[in-house]
Amino acid sequence: MNRLLSLYHSAVNSADRHGDWLLPTAARLVFAAVLFAYFWASAATKLDGLFTPSMGSYAQIFPKVFEAVGYDVGQMGLWHRLVVLAGAWAEYVLPLLIVLGLLTRLAALGMVGFVLVQSLTDIVGHGAGSGAWFDRASDALILDQRAFWMLLFLVLITKGAGPFSADRLLAGTTSRLAA
Repeated sequence: MNRLLSLYHSAVNSADRHGDWLLPTAARLVFAAVLFAYFWASAATKLDGLFTPSMGSYAQIFPKVFEAVGYDVGQMGLWHRLVVLAGAWAEYVLPLLIVLGLLTRLAALGMVGFVLVQSLTDIVGHGAGSGAWFDRASDALILDQRAFWMLLFLVLITKGAGPFSADRLLAGTTSRLAA
């Protein structure tokens, strides 16, 4: 029994030693594999040009307002245009920063805000079912799915980007410059 406990404690100590680099590295890798293309494809549907929102972007982000104005883009105000542009660019920039590991904590925090707004828009604006936690089904499109996304972001916010990142390169550069 002592041998078994010793093996267990050895494995736990190894996990403790490697967790600070392994966990954020794995979180960024999973984000790149699962969510990066999702966000970039979504952003691509929102822009017809660098500063030109697509018609569909208004329907995605402001579904009830856009319907109320008869789907006439000309009746959407400057505020709506700026929100659409900010949302589209956030879907490009924030995921790229996370994959590169550049300003990772800030980018992950931005993604938390983005996903909260996205989820509220899906539930309130589009009437998507949110599902329920603790309901035995693990495939609710909003609550279950996005809880896992938030867990990835929380890892990156608390642990940073890990050793294989632009953040780590910049930290090394700034410490050499200060010396």
